[in-house]
Amino acid sequence: MAVMGNTEIAVFGGGCFWCTEAVFERLRGVVAVMPGYAGGFKENPTYREVGSGSTGHAEVVRVEFDPAAIGFQELLIVFFSTHDPTTLNRQGADVGTEYRSAILYTTPDQKRLSEEIIAELNRSVFTDRPVVTQIAPLERFYPAEDYHREYYRNNPEAPYCQYVITPKMAKLRAKFSDMLKNPESPAAREQLIAGRGKGE
Repeated sequence: MAVMGNTEIAVFGGGCFWCTEAVFERLRGVVAVMPGYAGGFKENPTYREVGSGSTGHAEVVRVEFDPAAIGFQELLIVFFSTHDPTTLNRQGADVGTEYRSAILYTTPDQKRLSEEIIAELNRSVFTDRPVVTQIAPLERFYPAEDYHREYYRNNPEAPYCQYVITPKMAKLRAKFSDMLKNPESPAAREQLIAGRGKGE
């Protein structure tokens, strides 16, 4: 279902869902973010199965947001600015179809806006290497195992978090500070990373 009361659902795949979850949960107007699997054919896949490339699923995040506070187009801008949409089935060292760039739309407007933004990016930004982001309807979303949820908050000292996600968070704050949840002070950020701000 695309609309839940006053909120809307969008699903994005931008490589490892630990990174994508950490990005979207910090945006104002985002009510909830759930890592999971979508876009494939196997029912109730496990992390190991998805990682084998045998299920067709991508690692994605299900984003519930309030359109009155943040629009889908704004989510798209952040999405395309925080991963590389021009590398097929790859984000950095993460390689495989499960790491593909994908937008699984839940409304016709999401499909239209996604196509428009990609066309504009190909005209003005990625003129020599086009965007390969998959655009497809969301058919089924499978939540990831519990230990994947809020992974960055719960494991900030893990090597992957330190070397991949923490620098991404610094870029997010530098480029989209006006779109982040308040307060976004250094103390609040430390609480968020430490997992003490879960009620935010």
